[in-house]
Amino acid sequence: MLITDVEVQAAACRDRVDQRLQRRWRKAWRDGGAEALRSKGPVSREKLGPQQWSRLEMELRKGPLAHGFANDQRWTLGRIKTLIGRLFHVGYTPEGVWKLMRRHGWSCQVPVRQALERDEEAVAVWKAEVWPQIKGWRATWAPTSASRTRQARG
Repeated sequence: MLITDVEVQAAACRDRVDQRLQRRWRKAWRDGGAEALRSKGPVSREKLGPQQWSRLEMELRKGPLAHGFANDQRWTLGRIKTLIGRLFHVGYTPEGVWKLMRRHGWSCQVPVRQALERDEEAVAVWKAEVWPQIKGWRATWAPTSASRTRQARG
């Protein structure tokens, strides 16, 4: 079956990809079927071996303070990148660090630890009494208008 340029262009537009990529996909499908279109995994090989990754995880669990990041107790991509460079003399970009962490099941999270000075009773009181006063009432469902001269019709 001969595919015309118009059909390739329409399919590429529909799939939001380049026409050359669309042709490559069609050829792969024609030659190998659906199996040929399956993902073959990450394009690049990981720079860290299994033992290095285990050590990195162990070091990350120690926290940023153990590695000289005293001003904030959160791991950032830049800090992890620096740590990898210090430990293994391997260069990663922040985007590469993000992909590496996701590949190994890590995600962006709020820190588990809380301040030692935190007073749970004071927090509960603040949430129950102070926050409702600050927050105010919820807006009604009725439509409103930003215009000063013409109010919305309700």
